[in-house]
Amino acid sequence: MPAKSKDSRPGGRSARVRALVHRAVVDLVHEVGADKVTVPAVARRAGVNSSSIYRRWGTIPALLADVAARRQAEEAPELVGDLRQDLERAAVWTLDDLSRPGGVAFFRADVAPDVDDRRAGLRACLERVSARFQAPLEAGAQRGEATPPLERVLDRVVAPLYFRVVFSIPGTDEDFARGLVAELCGSDAAPAPAPAPAPARLPAREVE
Repeated sequence: MPAKSKDSRPGGRSARVRALVHRAVVDLVHEVGADKVTVPAVARRAGVNSSSIYRRWGTIPALLADVAARRQAEEAPELVGDLRQDLERAAVWTLDDLSRPGGVAFFRADVAPDVDDRRAGLRACLERVSARFQAPLEAGAQRGEATPPLERVLDRVVAPLYFRVVFSIPGTDEDFARGLVAELCGSDAAPAPAPAPAPARLPAREVE
């Protein structure tokens, strides 16, 4: 069996180049904004050839998506085994990821001016966020817990967080994120019994 190349081994040259490029991207997004990040600028900051970046990632949107995917893979919270807690942890992590320096810039980069880049960026963003919340939903379902559909989680938890962070709405903090999950879980609980109808009012007796 042929030996693996040094670049393919964990910690090999390929991994080091990826780490350098990712660090350069994060720094540049924070300093100048995602819309001003270019491959030559990243290459200079990382100390690598532009051709290496073009060969591996092709475009800046693809590179930004790779950085965001790495963040999720390495930093997302582990499951604790309770659906509500796991959804809360995912919601808080989403908020923290968006709120960190350059966080919103990565999302805005997904909404690229070029139609094809925008479609690819938004699709990648949706896949990342969906995977983040799908994991606790699947784990909860395996434990026999009643779980809401992923689409409802995206509508009631993820969309409000993105909207409020992008538009810098005050009060968008961890308590708000947890409150969204509490409302979601409450709405998916068994409905309360309907109140008994009020007794019919008898017509007033006429005074004789």
